[in-house]
Amino acid sequence: MAEHADEVELRRLRWKSRRGMRELDRLFERYLDRAWRQDSDAQRGVFLRLLDCEDDKLWRWFMGHDTPTDAELAELVGRIRSLPAH
Repeated sequence: MAEHADEVELRRLRWKSRRGMRELDRLFERYLDRAWRQDSDAQRGVFLRLLDCEDDKLWRWFMGHDTPTDAELAELVGRIRSLPAH
């Protein structure tokens, strides 16, 4: 039952994480494919906070032009950036 709930939540997050910027979309997809299932509830909560951030900030953070002032967001951005593309 919990596994089914995770898959439903994952589909919802895939939709919510679509930004219309190819680079951001691919980074979020990579995280959802490779790390989300293994992350703790606390780490998943940080991802939800990340999704609430403005696209221009997200782009600057993920492209390395700026760093989030929130340490948890900064750590997650770094983790997502370091995930292998394939």
